[in-house]
Amino acid sequence: MWVFLPMMVLSLWPVAASTARSAAKPGCQEKCGNVSVPYPFGILERSCAMNDYFFQYCITSNNEGHPELLYDANMSISNIELEGTVTVGIYPAFSCSNESGIETDSFLQSFNLGSGPFMLSDTRNIFTATGCDTSARVTSSESTYGATIEISCLSSCTEYVEKTDENPCSGYSGCCHTSIPKGLKSLDYSVSNRKSAFYNYSFNPCGFGFLADKRSLKISDWPLSRTPILGRDATDVVIEWVVENKTCEQAKANTSAYACGANADCTYPESGQGYRCSCNEGFEGNPYLKEGCQDIDECKGEKPCQEGTCENTNGNYKCRCPIGKYGNGKIGCKGHGIITIISGVGVGFGALLFLFIGLWWVYKVFKRKRCEKLKKKYFKRNGGLLLQEQLSSGEVNVEKIKMFPSKELDKATDHYNENRTLGQGGQGTVYKGMLADGKIIAVKKSKVIDEGNLRQFINEVVILSQINHRNVVKLLGCCLETELPLLVYEFIPNGTLFQFLHDPNEEFPLTWEIRVRIATEVAGALFYLHSAASIAIFHRDIKSANILLDEKYRAKVADFGTSRSVSVDQTHVTTLVQGTFGYLDPEYFQSSQFTDKSDVYSFGVVLVELLTGQKAISFTRSEEQGRSLATYFLMAMESNCLFDILDPQVVKQGKKEDVLMVASLARSCLRLNGKERPTMKEVTMVLERIQKSENLIVQREIEYDRKEVMGAPWDATSTSTISSFGISASSSLDEKPLLHTY
Repeated sequence: MWVFLPMMVLSLWPVAASTARSAAKPGCQEKCGNVSVPYPFGILERSCAMNDYFFQYCITSNNEGHPELLYDANMSISNIELEGTVTVGIYPAFSCSNESGIETDSFLQSFNLGSGPFMLSDTRNIFTATGCDTSARVTSSESTYGATIEISCLSSCTEYVEKTDENPCSGYSGCCHTSIPKGLKSLDYSVSNRKSAFYNYSFNPCGFGFLADKRSLKISDWPLSRTPILGRDATDVVIEWVVENKTCEQAKANTSAYACGANADCTYPESGQGYRCSCNEGFEGNPYLKEGCQDIDECKGEKPCQEGTCENTNGNYKCRCPIGKYGNGKIGCKGHGIITIISGVGVGFGALLFLFIGLWWVYKVFKRKRCEKLKKKYFKRNGGLLLQEQLSSGEVNVEKIKMFPSKELDKATDHYNENRTLGQGGQGTVYKGMLADGKIIAVKKSKVIDEGNLRQFINEVVILSQINHRNVVKLLGCCLETELPLLVYEFIPNGTLFQFLHDPNEEFPLTWEIRVRIATEVAGALFYLHSAASIAIFHRDIKSANILLDEKYRAKVADFGTSRSVSVDQTHVTTLVQGTFGYLDPEYFQSSQFTDKSDVYSFGVVLVELLTGQKAISFTRSEEQGRSLATYFLMAMESNCLFDILDPQVVKQGKKEDVLMVASLARSCLRLNGKERPTMKEVTMVLERIQKSENLIVQREIEYDRKEVMGAPWDATSTSTISSFGISASSSLDEKPLLHTY
């Protein structure tokens, strides 16, 4: 017995659970934010998707840095199912009227799924209209039907009716339902909300029309008193997809293009159009991957054996009776078993104590070795070998990178207490900490461990180790022996420029002088990165949320996770599109070629934020004004309305000439053609002159070969100051004029 018992105890020792098999293509990222992206879909690289139809963009499109999976610019994806559905968010159409029945606001919705293997689900989706005397209309021009399809839904009521999810929409209770035809790829819907003069409809200011998934739609969320909430009104809409519009026989005939992997077969959707793949019976997984469908372990099912142990061999399982018993374990075993064999064996207290002491010692040794093994495993997984490779190349200053022990950082952050959280971004969470010597630090803890984020982490370590500039956040060191990799920075106490702009501090107002100083400091840091660092660096994510403010409100450029180093003879880097909507260079978005002028465009958006105090992307502005701050600003410049959109502090405190100079500089940075934008050196020179309150009068003559000149003076009073804005030939920093395009 004492020979077998230790073996039995050790056989129950906890082991690490095996990681779940990825549903993405090998070597590809499986998630965008919280959304799983299984193959045939793919993100980041087009080779990760079956074809271009299934390639989706994963882009950080908000200031909080949360990644978002986009079907197109107007629809974000919240769920993808291998059974053949994609759930997207689509905003409703609406029409609002005052008590006199006059329309005050409206919005039409239109979308098109394109020519790919995607169509709207007629079984999952329902078109709904809510409101009193509301008429919602759906139209679609589909070649399948040979004519324009039109569907109407009329909703009426004479008094306020509290809608519940149990009460159907009859059309007379303030809402109605109607189905859509099969196979539609595009829809346009509009709403008319014309009130009858015989009733008081003050309780129903707006009527809505929208398509929604029946399973997630809650009609109680759409009371008659509801008004539009921009940015939060999107409803779930289900899109069906197939691999290709072919029959299974046609698909199997072309073996090179056939989508189904091993242990999977071709199936048809309910719509009957095209084909999909599914795992064979007894297998589970992703049927579109080569070895995606794996044999199900029947032993993990619900008690396959009534007694004994289950053994799974080549897809078949057997039930073995315990020692001392016999029979069929599936239905039961006979005999007394092991209890009969050991019933006469006495257990001595001393022997039992010896056993437990031995097990305790084994446990301590095992735990210590396991911790050491885990640290080595984490070090390798977190890019330790990659960092060592960078260090050994001789391109990185080794002395500047300190390796912090995990215990020291754990203690410094109070075990990463939520109360110590400073902020969250696309790559991780930042905590405030204090070292044993009393030094305050900021510890950045990565969120996700995958190859893409790992390279961004090591990239940030390598780049920051080479930077020595007063306006760039200082890297103190890193820690790679924890489950999530850690970066340790100097602590910057006054938050971000984004918070300072959009959540103002009454005790320390953002004056014009401070705005110009911050802009000059950020421009100087970018000029250093582009031109003066040991190797040129493109930041690739300049925005107000990545500009920190220290105790004296001096700017510190931060978050180099997506930055790239470039050699002297390089003019650009070709890369997957990364960045933040509202700050992203349009030229880079189209070409995937990031240059130093792409950073200039993003800086131009930050300049406009400093001038206007408005966010880079805002749904409070109308579509005519432009959701994008850059578009809104350029339209205001074009229509001579600049001073109507400026922050009141700027108008009150800034000299008109200086404000116009900064606005002209921002407009030049926002040029669509990157070659026509100034360099960060030129931008820095202009801002330094403005900061010193020098009255700049610059020559209009310039030697740039450009055919178009953006804009003219806004009024006669500004002509002498900004009609041809730049740096004169007498400048000690540059022998050429800056620009003639302001």
